[in-house]
Amino acid sequence: MTDTVTLESPDQVAVGNKCATVVIVDDHELIRKGLAALLASAPDFELVGEAEGSPEALRLLDTLNPDIMLVDITLANGNGLELIKKIRSRSATTAVLVSSMHDESIYAERVIAAGGMGYLCKCNAAKEVLHALRKVMDGHIYLSPAMTERVLKRAAGSPYQSEPDPIRSLSDRELEVFQGIGEGKTTREISKQMHLSIKTVATYREKLKSKLFVRNGAELARRAVEWSLQHEV
Repeated sequence: MTDTVTLESPDQVAVGNKCATVVIVDDHELIRKGLAALLASAPDFELVGEAEGSPEALRLLDTLNPDIMLVDITLANGNGLELIKKIRSRSATTAVLVSSMHDESIYAERVIAAGGMGYLCKCNAAKEVLHALRKVMDGHIYLSPAMTERVLKRAAGSPYQSEPDPIRSLSDRELEVFQGIGEGKTTREISKQMHLSIKTVATYREKLKSKLFVRNGAELARRAVEWSLQHEV
């Protein structure tokens, strides 16, 4: 499924003499429609495609080479963080901005580390979405003021930082498994979602127990559910 909207306007973003081309990657049709309508109202952006999951997003990347991809963390087929890494390995010119409902304090830095150019909460107003897109197209990283302050304080070694959260020590894959456990998914369901063997997912579960200092699978599941509820995952 690929929808294309063509816009013509003298207003431009800093990408040469054309509008900035955008591909939306989100597994919720209503979200895609809302973002499409928003982009249609902006004379400096052109929506050239939509995708529900990673495979389709990568096909659109190879075919269209868009200026920016607006990506969610949770996708129908794949994970947004892994998708960002694949986009970066395939294209040096396509910027990635994440738009998600997941907790910014958990995912924003991971998005940047994966090669993304910013993290935007879906709860933001339409005006802020366009501001974030324009900032990214100007070559800047977009984060909320609160997240920017958090990152700067950590970089400066602020004495007011709280005790380290063991969740921060998890790799992106480990976090994805942990999130799946918190959502009540079985090992088989997680392996299917992540395209990994059941044995590999079981290995990740053992690593999670070690890193999070829990004794067994029941404690790990309880910890994952509590975390998911706390962060509204």
